[in-house]
Amino acid sequence: MGIFDRSNHADDKRLHMVQSQLRSRGIADERVLKAMSVVPRERFVRSEYTSEAYKDGPLPIDAGQTISQPYMVALMTECLDLNEDDKVLEIGTGSGYQTAVLLEITPHVYSLERISVLAEKAIEKLTSLGYENFTIQVGDGSCGWPDEAPFDAIIVTSAAPSVPSSLKEQLADLGRLVIPVGPRHSQVLYKIIKKGDDYITDEQTPCVFVPLVGKYGWEEEP
Repeated sequence: MGIFDRSNHADDKRLHMVQSQLRSRGIADERVLKAMSVVPRERFVRSEYTSEAYKDGPLPIDAGQTISQPYMVALMTECLDLNEDDKVLEIGTGSGYQTAVLLEITPHVYSLERISVLAEKAIEKLTSLGYENFTIQVGDGSCGWPDEAPFDAIIVTSAAPSVPSSLKEQLADLGRLVIPVGPRHSQVLYKIIKKGDDYITDEQTPCVFVPLVGKYGWEEEP
């Protein structure tokens, strides 16, 4: 878990966000709510957006990517059904904010980011906030991380045209995969649970994410 100063004026905004954007919309996992109440989202956004860090929506970060809406971060994390012993794979490190939320629940977090500058900044940010038990690697997230599989949970923070078989295969038995799937500009969030040789799929909510670029995702736009 992070060891950072929680005694500044952003605390009030953070707690208000938890109450007004998360609890009020049905987020009930206390582990998720606690994580969202302590991770300083303002530290993960670009400086010009600091005052908007707790607004109810996504914000742009570097390299044309985004930091997801707080509610979506909470919903996806809740869908993972995490406990402190779970081994988690995150596809799309981005700013590192979702990584920090995961680390507040379990110390076993692996994250893949295809854009090296984002991976480097996320490592620097997480380290500066006191997080230690994470591994971030630059690579094609659509392929997963076979050398570290199986995972108890996999979270994909970008949208795939279909569910990559590579990620399903890297789930442990009863493992959970949370992923947005659909066309580039409109998707549905799915939770998939592996039960033996079967995969149980549960539709969550409509959403819009940046595309998952890679071998089992989208081709990069010219």
